Amino acid sequence: MNPRIESLEKMLNGPRDGALLRFSLGNEYLKADDPAKAAKCFQEAVDRDKHYSAAWKALGKALAEAGQHIEALAAYEYGIVIAETKGDIQAAKEMTVFAKRIRNALAG
Repeated sequence: MNPRIESLEKMLNGPRDGALLRFSLGNEYLKADDPAKAAKCFQEAVDRDKHYSAAWKALGKALAEAGQHIEALAAYEYGIVIAETKGDIQAAKEMTVFAKRIRNALAG
């Protein structure tokens, strides 16, 4: 197993566990080409912090890579609202582009 993933997993359910740890673990799973596990981690990150716009964007990406396009679209749409509310304009723009691509793929 990836030593970075092992290290992060050891911290789960400990005093350092939180949205950032789950987000970091999700990123490692994406790098390891395991989008389903990454999506689970990103979902856990946003469950811990609903206002974590980067985690919403990453959740959408992981879900899309796992072939769960409708779920990915929902994550992006919610993430756009969160990002706009926080003033995270760049994240909102990126998620808008990704959501549009998914909508077009689902429509066509």
